[in-house]
Amino acid sequence: MRIASIMTSAALAALFAAAIGPAPSEAAEPFDVTVILPLTGAAAFLGKGEQQAMQLAEKSVNATGGIKGQPLRFVFHDDESNPQTGVLLVNQVLAAKPAVLLGSSLVATCRAMAPLMQNGPVEYCFSPGIHPEAGSYVFTSSVSTLDLANALIRYFRLKGWTRIALMFSTDATGQDAENGLKSILALPENKDMQIVQIAHFNITDVSVSAQLENVKAANPQCFIAWSTGSPIATIFRGLVQAGLDVPTATTDGNMTYAQMTQYADFLPKQLFIPAAEWIVTDPNQLPPEVAAEHKKFYDSFAAAGLKPDIASELAWDASLLAVEGLRKLGTSATAAQMRDFIAHQADHVGVNGIYNYVKVPQRGLDVSNAVITRWSPTAKTWQVVSKPTGVPLP
Repeated sequence: MRIASIMTSAALAALFAAAIGPAPSEAAEPFDVTVILPLTGAAAFLGKGEQQAMQLAEKSVNATGGIKGQPLRFVFHDDESNPQTGVLLVNQVLAAKPAVLLGSSLVATCRAMAPLMQNGPVEYCFSPGIHPEAGSYVFTSSVSTLDLANALIRYFRLKGWTRIALMFSTDATGQDAENGLKSILALPENKDMQIVQIAHFNITDVSVSAQLENVKAANPQCFIAWSTGSPIATIFRGLVQAGLDVPTATTDGNMTYAQMTQYADFLPKQLFIPAAEWIVTDPNQLPPEVAAEHKKFYDSFAAAGLKPDIASELAWDASLLAVEGLRKLGTSATAAQMRDFIAHQADHVGVNGIYNYVKVPQRGLDVSNAVITRWSPTAKTWQVVSKPTGVPLP
């Protein structure tokens, strides 16, 4: 009886072990991918949103097998919205010789990190405002700010708004934007566009009233203020104070629901923002394969009770492309293999459209993936008002 009892206990133990699965020590170790983001500081509104998107992407990847049987784990490091901190973090992770590093989010931080990638790893920067050298280890998210501006100028011109005023910050980002917009306005197709005023400001300014009075006096038909975060709030407040009510546009860096809610009392009545195709919610306006990716993207956020915005988009496609590369090449992939994998993608499908890195090195998207949106206070979202490239919808 005692022997039978012992055997019965052993059998029950075996059944119990089978029911609960293997012990944690037998579970596959996660495969870590390093991510550097501004989780605190001035750009935390972007970094937190990107982190949220990546956590949803991680969940989706692991629900479909992970990477070669290993669960994916994004490991986040906070650069505090500071380029110097970003560089320190990169130097800390280089010793492990990772194939890929994701982030950061700001132009200045990505530019500071880029020289450290001469021999890898692949850095996929989430800022569309950098323009990496073709063939380098640095890639960049979404549609270029230059292509977004190109689509925006086309939209304004075709709407008949040809007298344009511009406003830029005096920092490196503002100077880059100013040079880019001037080069677009100098294109032959834009010969009828007239710059009536260019205003400048410091990102620490608490008022831009004087500059906007000069803008108003120039009698523009439309206005572009190319800045993000708190500086754009200062400009929007100034527009209300100056009584300047014309079609106004800004960069998609401000395309967050948090900002639209926070600035609701002083948003321009006609606020236009150029964006990549992630914002196109009508599947009839998208290729079927892109519409399918949109559904996965929006369903992932809806299941978490969330609505995606620009931060979500900037991180989503880049993260999943890195995962696709690791799934194909394996977890022992080298930086050179990962770079070459991305560089040869000619028909990769994402929420921003069909990426072609052969045609558009380091980015995969161009002006054909850009649309113009208008913020709707009633719908509380951005409504698409153009076809790709900025041609107005009928």
